[in-house]
Parts: sequence; structure tokens; C-alpha cells
Amino acid sequence: MANFNDFKLQPYLIKAVQAINLRQPTPVQEKVIPDVLAGKSVVGQSATGSGKTHAFLLPIFSMLDASDQTVQAVITTPSRELSYQIYNAAKQLNKFADNPVTIHNYVGGTDKQHQIEQLERKQPQLVIGTPGRVLDLINSQNLDIHTATRFVVDEADMTLDMGFLEQVDKIASHFPEDLQMMVFSATIPQKLRPFLKKYMANPVVDEIPTETVINADVENWLMSTKGQDKNELIYDLLTMGDPYLALVFANTKERVEELTRYLSERGLKVAMIHGGLEPRKRKRTMREIRNLDYQYVVASDLAARGIDIDGVSLVINDDIPTDLEYFVHRVGRTGRNGLSGTAITLYKPAEDDMIAKLEERGIKFIPKVLKAGRVVTTHDRNRRKKYKRRQAELDPNMKGYVKKTKKKVKPGYKKRIKRAIKEDEQQKRKLELRHKMRKAKRQRQREHRRERNSR
Repeated sequence: MANFNDFKLQPYLIKAVQAINLRQPTPVQEKVIPDVLAGKSVVGQSATGSGKTHAFLLPIFSMLDASDQTVQAVITTPSRELSYQIYNAAKQLNKFADNPVTIHNYVGGTDKQHQIEQLERKQPQLVIGTPGRVLDLINSQNLDIHTATRFVVDEADMTLDMGFLEQVDKIASHFPEDLQMMVFSATIPQKLRPFLKKYMANPVVDEIPTETVINADVENWLMSTKGQDKNELIYDLLTMGDPYLALVFANTKERVEELTRYLSERGLKVAMIHGGLEPRKRKRTMREIRNLDYQYVVASDLAARGIDIDGVSLVINDDIPTDLEYFVHRVGRTGRNGLSGTAITLYKPAEDDMIAKLEERGIKFIPKVLKAGRVVTTHDRNRRKKYKRRQAELDPNMKGYVKKTKKKVKPGYKKRIKRAIKEDEQQKRKLELRHKMRKAKRQRQREHRRERNSR
């Protein structure tokens, strides 16, 4: 198995990965880092939580020239939270450099005039930001990226979903022709392929196959809310253990606020994150979450890819996300970097079809129920359907026989039931054949009478 020394990164980066407790490369890092160092354009596709961020940051830092005060690499992300996450990871690496590089983070909702004044004094060597603000600074001719030779599009599928691909396309058009492009994503949708073809003539596709779309270190529980107060159930699940950090995801900002109020009233210190918060407050709250000032966080899907903290031990889905793609990104917040985690999905009986669609995508659920303050494994939610389907095939007399025979519980009763069912089915087939023969005979007789009457 490879280690970080094998990649021939700059020596300070080996110290950096040791300091941030990256013991050995993940599969995506093992594949991607050598390709990026070799100057190849790369499409990196792997599951959420697989270590994609350091797969591109480490080789980019290894190739940055600290003596050249021009923009050398640009990284775009579809959300502010993701941008801050990558910016913080980049600063961690930069701390160990003998000659640190200049890194700027450009996202919406921040002081644009201050950024312009910074750019007038000095251009950054590494740019990280959201597509809208980065493009805005380029169009105003304050940010000069024509010198950059490396461009990273992180979370490309989310960039497409949120409608930012056109802005990323315009940013890409400002780079020189010999651009090394790196596109990272959990999935590569069909609508993304024309963009890849436009800018990547012959990229290396580093696809990391997984047995399941959910990390193997995550226990994926499924719990029905039928007949239960969901708020109380969530409170019980959060407080029955002592999670290092627990995330609760809800579908709407209204539900996020409602659940935050309820849990706060029950005495929990809860952080709240959703798209309706003022940008400065969102940034401050995310910083407090990363500093572990909170043990419990209630968030909308906006944060599903933005909270990247080692040690998230519990994720609860208050509801199944409307866009099923977000399910993977929610659950992917736990079970990261070799640590175990638990994801609990709450569902109503009316949502059986949505659960079935997730199962079709390769997601395996363990059915659970809360009993006497303990979570225990329960029956498959489909067992009654299967049983009823079998029972529906038997006539009332046979159902009575099965019930009566089971009550006797004598040796060989199962064989007797199977034999009786088989005999019953044979008898049904005989009766059905006899009915068809009689029907055909009556039909021939009617035709014979019509012929006789027509004469």
C-alpha cells in the first residue's frame, strides 16, 4: 500500500499530512495525486468522504512557485461552505511551507470592495471561491487569472444542479490553452459531459468503484415514525448516547428552524444552518461548528456537502430528501477517514416508494426500532407484504387449515402444510381446466345452433 512519501511531494507537505493525521493515502488520493503531478487533466470520481480535497490540494501545492506572485491555480466550489472548507484545508498545508504562498477565498456575501483593494496590491497565487464571485472579479478586471495553468472544479455534479456550470464555463474561457483541468465529483451526470469534452481533450478518468454508495464504515439504519412524535424521537436518538458531533438534516429551512427550537427548548445547545441565514452569521456558525462549540447541528441540504469535520459520529435524516442524490451527501458526513459512524433515516409508511428507490441505488438499510430506550433490530418493512401476497393465493379453507395445523405444532407440520398447499394448487388447476373445457363445449354448441338456424 502506498504512503505519502511515495508521491515525491515537497518535504514540507509530508510534515503537513502528518500534522493533520492523514496516515496513508485514500484510494482516490493514491490514483489522482500521481496523475496531477504528471501534469495530466483528471476526472476524479469517487464516493463522498473519500478524500478528494487533498487529492488535488497536495499536488497543486507541490507544484506552486512561491517566487512567482501571479495566479497559478484556481479552485471553484458550488457553495460558500465548501469554499471555506477547502480554504481552511489549504491554509493548514501552507502553514508548513518554508515560503508560504498567498491564498485568497472569494465567495458571495463578503466585502467585495476589500477584495478589490487586496487585488490591487497583490494577486494571489492560489484562488479558491464560488463561481459567481470569482467571475465577478474577473469581469471587473481586478482578478487576473490568464497566468494560471491549473483549474479545479470541485463537486461538479452539485455545480450543475445549482445552475453554476455556465459561470464555471465563462471562468474556464479565460485560461490559456495549455490548461490542466481537474474535475471532482461523486457522480458524473450526462449533462456534465459536454462541458468536460469542451475543455478536456483526453483526461485521465480516475474512478474509484465502491461496493456500495454509502461508506462501509457507516451503519445505515431505517426507522419508521408511524404512531410516534418525530421531534421527541429525534431528541431521544440524539441523547441516548453521547455523540461526538451529531448532524440532523431537514428538507426545508422552516423545518430546520422548528426542530432547532424544539431541541433548544429541551435543553440542547444546537447550531442551525440553512440558506436563509445572513452570510456573515452562516460563516460564524460554521466556524463555531468546526471549533466543536456545538455537539448538535440542524441543517438543510445546503450544508450536506459543506460540513467536513472528522468525528461526525451520527447523522439523522429528519425526512428523505426531495432530491435523492442528497441522501448520499448527507450520510457521507459521517464515517470519514476510517472512523465509524451511524446514519439514521426516519420515514413514514407513505414513503416506502422512496426507500425502495434508494435501495435500487445500492443503499442497504438495517431496520431498527426504539424500545425501552434502546435501539434494536426489527423486521424488514416488506415482510407483511410478502406474507399477505402468499396468503392471498390461498382460498379461505386452506388458510384455515394452515392456521389450524400451525396451532397443533406437531413434528412434520410444515411438510403437511406444504403438501396440502400443493394438493390444493393441483386441484385448482384441474377445476380451471375443467371450466375451460366446459366453456369451449358451450361455445361449440352455440355455434352449431346458429348454423342450424341459418339454414
